[in-house]
Amino acid sequence: MEGYLPWQWCVVWWFIALPCLVFGIYRLKKVLEMDHEALPLLGVTGGFIFILSSLKLPSITGSCSHPTGTGLSAVCFGPWITSVVCAIVLLFQSLFLAHGGLSVLGANVVSMGIIGPIAGYIVYRALRDTRVNMYLTVFLACAIADLFTYITTSLELALATPAEVGGITSSFVLFMGIFAFTQVPLAIVEGIVLALVFKYIVQLKPDIILRLKVFPEEKIRAARGEA
Repeated sequence: MEGYLPWQWCVVWWFIALPCLVFGIYRLKKVLEMDHEALPLLGVTGGFIFILSSLKLPSITGSCSHPTGTGLSAVCFGPWITSVVCAIVLLFQSLFLAHGGLSVLGANVVSMGIIGPIAGYIVYRALRDTRVNMYLTVFLACAIADLFTYITTSLELALATPAEVGGITSSFVLFMGIFAFTQVPLAIVEGIVLALVFKYIVQLKPDIILRLKVFPEEKIRAARGEA
């Protein structure tokens, strides 16, 4: 939340986030130059990031958690473009929803917009050309993206507020335990929801998925029941 991290750590996370955002803007321009029809899909994935990450759900530990929605964008466009979309979403949320904050925007971009999507993208790339079901691949990528967002957030909080006994490690374990109660089931639900959204996209506009080479053509045609 706003003002929670010391200014030194805010600067560190911005130094990490900025190069990724610059490269993400470059990749976004390239994609849109090659295929303007990818813009509606980008809007859909960005919309789900905004909607899902705006849902604050209270935890029995006294904290709150929320889905991230970044996995679908990472699958369709990669982690770098996702970082740009996520930064825009987080900026609007901090300005209009009191969700996050400007001082911690860099840290939130790193956890939700960079590390989470990279983790999800790695899972997607590892399974993309295997015999694993396409929708199961999307489910796993989205769930892992969510979980790694909160692993990174726990690390950010632990680095800023190390415990008196056990230091950063003890603090990291504590924050992970606080988030785990709600985030593990949330990650599963998010994976299911976004896999269903991806299935809808495949059925409605498979040409965009094919042009972006999200999955091999034979997998997409098989999913649509085509010969």
